[in-house]
Amino acid sequence: MAAIAPSVGPGRPSPADGDEDPPTEILRVSTSSDVKGLAGAIAGCVRSSGAVALEVVGAGALNQAVKASAVARSMLQAEGLDLVATPTFRRIEIDGEPRNALRLHLDHRFSPPA
Repeated sequence: MAAIAPSVGPGRPSPADGDEDPPTEILRVSTSSDVKGLAGAIAGCVRSSGAVALEVVGAGALNQAVKASAVARSMLQAEGLDLVATPTFRRIEIDGEPRNALRLHLDHRFSPPA
């Protein structure tokens, strides 16, 4: 399922960005990403490292990312974890062409179990 594979090679931020984020798993999301599968990947990353980033280009991919984040939030609430999203814009390169991407940084905060 390449749509949620960690970002490597094309699609990585260019060095010109200058504001590199701390090392976090980056899941690339597309319009065709499976919401339940992506939600499971988000929940797994948050459980193991406490954070994950979703990188999207386009409205359809953003829609899938937001829906998957909501599902993952529901999955994690029973464990006392809540997700907080911080969006940032990134300049990336896809097939040699510069593009604008939105990166949703998902971090957890503790909350009482539901």
